[in-house]
Amino acid sequence: MVLIVIFLVIVCIMSLTAFILYGMDKKKAKNKKWRIRESVLLWVGFLGGAIGALSGMHAFRHKTKHWYFWAVNILGLLWQVGILFLLFWKMK
Repeated sequence: MVLIVIFLVIVCIMSLTAFILYGMDKKKAKNKKWRIRESVLLWVGFLGGAIGALSGMHAFRHKTKHWYFWAVNILGLLWQVGILFLLFWKMK
């Protein structure tokens, strides 16, 4: 049970971080300022923040036309849900 809680806390923190980064990058794009690297946005989403990244893409209408953002974040979401299922399954 402890591993599940730790994993969920990490996912929540990473998702919140991803959501904030997408919002910041959109604001910087509108103001023609120095942007957050695409690789940072992609890695944060893939490594644990897929829910926040996808939510940020939708909420801020940011990076939605780039297929690779959808692909990386959906793959990230799939492995994150898979890990959660494995943790629940191992608990039985």
